[in-house]
Amino acid sequence: MKSIHGSQSGTSGHSYGRQLWVDIRKDWDLYLALIPGIAFLLLFKYTPMYGIVIAFKDFNIYEGISASAWVGLEHFERLISSRGFMQVFRNTLIISLYKILFLFPLPIIVAILMNELKNMIFKRTVQTIVYLPHFLSWVIVSGLFIDLLSVNGGLVNKLIVGLGGEPIRFFLDSDIFRTVLITSAGWKEIGWSTIIYLAAMTGIDPQLYEAAKMDGANKWKQTIHITLPGLIPIITLMFILRLGSLLEAGLEQILVMYNPSVYNVADIIGTYVYRVGLGEQNYSFSTAVGLFESIIAFVLIITGNFLSKKYLQRSIW
Repeated sequence: MKSIHGSQSGTSGHSYGRQLWVDIRKDWDLYLALIPGIAFLLLFKYTPMYGIVIAFKDFNIYEGISASAWVGLEHFERLISSRGFMQVFRNTLIISLYKILFLFPLPIIVAILMNELKNMIFKRTVQTIVYLPHFLSWVIVSGLFIDLLSVNGGLVNKLIVGLGGEPIRFFLDSDIFRTVLITSAGWKEIGWSTIIYLAAMTGIDPQLYEAAKMDGANKWKQTIHITLPGLIPIITLMFILRLGSLLEAGLEQILVMYNPSVYNVADIIGTYVYRVGLGEQNYSFSTAVGLFESIIAFVLIITGNFLSKKYLQRSIW
């Protein structure tokens, strides 16, 4: 029996290899076009993974990776027992969950509302205005919000003072700063997701809406029973991908907007790695933190995809 199975496996492998070669000869130009992309992935995505070993060594920049002493899980033990890291981890989760709770549904709502606009010129104008902030860097967005919310001459505080109130220190108050983060992230990124959902809506069969109208369904019922079910696949995809970046929490945004006054509520894993790794030159510990973040992100994506496939019959793979 073993020889039969072995023979079948060998034949199957040989047949697959022969078919692959036939496909390559047939579409050689397409396979040739794959080479730059594959080379990019190998060079910039897989080759740097060798650096993960730094997390298990007492890395010395002058001795190099291979000559540095092996310390095993020492940095991970320090990481788990570190009181400062637990605060950072908590901040990361809170900010990410706030962004999911408040910002994830908004593009869907905006896309549904924009899809109902009949005047195409007005629709495209609104679409462009909503979408443009996505192309601004966080440095520019940070400067805009600082100008708007500044205690000294900021437009919002001028309005508050003009109405008889006291100026608010938006960037220095720990109770308000997270709201600033969520608001600025929403202003910048909602347009990008809105375009994705609008594109998905074009794939919904218009005859479904016509049939619903004939049955007396109003706009609300059409949205609930046709539009939202039609968007479920892309919503599932976006949500699973969002879970994968749960511990990212907007590194670039926070890095250019926060300050020591709000470290207690805004210091996240990414900024912590930046400060410890580059500021204190503790490369081994910061690599351990980054590896920990990547493992959690991987587990979240796998789990999210599994649960989605089990309960919603929708998944990425």
